[in-house]
Amino acid sequence: MGLTDDVTLTDQHCHGVTAADLDRPGFEALLGEGPRGSFDSALGLAVRRWCAPVLDLPPHTGADAYLTRRADLGWREVTARLLGAAGTARWLVDTGLPAGITGLAEFGGLAGGEVGEIVRLEQVAEQVVAEVGGTAKAFDRIEAAVRERAAGAAGLKTVAAYRTGLDFPLTSTPPPVLEPEHRLTDPATLGWLVGLGARLGAELGLPLQIHTGFGDPDLRLHRADPLLLTDFLRATAHTGLTVMLLHCWPYHRNAAYLAHVFEHVRMDLGLAIPHVGRGARTVLAETLELAPFRSLLYSSDGYGLPELHYLGAVLWRDALGRLLDEWLADDVLTVADAETLVSTLAHGNAARDYPFSDTSRKPSPR
Repeated sequence: MGLTDDVTLTDQHCHGVTAADLDRPGFEALLGEGPRGSFDSALGLAVRRWCAPVLDLPPHTGADAYLTRRADLGWREVTARLLGAAGTARWLVDTGLPAGITGLAEFGGLAGGEVGEIVRLEQVAEQVVAEVGGTAKAFDRIEAAVRERAAGAAGLKTVAAYRTGLDFPLTSTPPPVLEPEHRLTDPATLGWLVGLGARLGAELGLPLQIHTGFGDPDLRLHRADPLLLTDFLRATAHTGLTVMLLHCWPYHRNAAYLAHVFEHVRMDLGLAIPHVGRGARTVLAETLELAPFRSLLYSSDGYGLPELHYLGAVLWRDALGRLLDEWLADDVLTVADAETLVSTLAHGNAARDYPFSDTSRKPSPR
């Protein structure tokens, strides 16, 4: 038995699943970060190799046979099987996604274990703007709404990388005018919103998750380099805030550097692990070149397909296990050191950084 085989995971960042059965185009669309996902990819191979046995199929089952079996079982049974097989005891779920995705309570019922909510700042702000418009009152209402949602949450999150990039202006003062946009993109507004999240996160003891690295096509990848957050991290270094850099690839070495030099910075690798296939061990090794062990957390970043939540867990365990086997063979560390490292990365760091005992009961009020 390997060092990582039976370790219990805390998934510090994931999403709900699609609450419907999917045809092949619908399924494949969710196998990538854009509309061009495909079974003809490292991720598609991983589905056929690792997910097929969970659905009572032989490894490497063909795509059509896999989808036929999936349809026969139905999305609820498939979801319950795959999430249950992930070996994850605690899930932190970003609830800031559109309709058609399972909510927190439904996800928790299918997954088992504890669930906590990650509140997306942009979603809250856009809901307030939709209700009151771009008036001066909107800024006070946004802060009040974030406070209300945060009261029952495990953490906060920003997707500023998608909206304006990570070189947003640092400001504690709201802009003079708030444009009543359906999708907030104004840099000054987003800079103020991230600052609000940082201030409330420090005050309430909630980590602030920040999307970095690869994502959907509307993101400009060069503006999602976590190094662009350097001034923000300097400004928040002694406030009590914990900053979680999500996903990070292909800038995982940059994120590792930031975690190395800033005590309050953490990171994960998220969906990069299943996306890069056999390269996952290399990505993990490059991250651990510089990132302190206390700073790296596990997440799947699973979204839409429960296969992604499951593969995140299976392939992370496999990559870490192979890396530690190499380190043990090279006398880099002892077996006891390796066992401690596995539990630290799998769930120990998340238990330290997130207020699970207070937030894993129910979703916060809508």
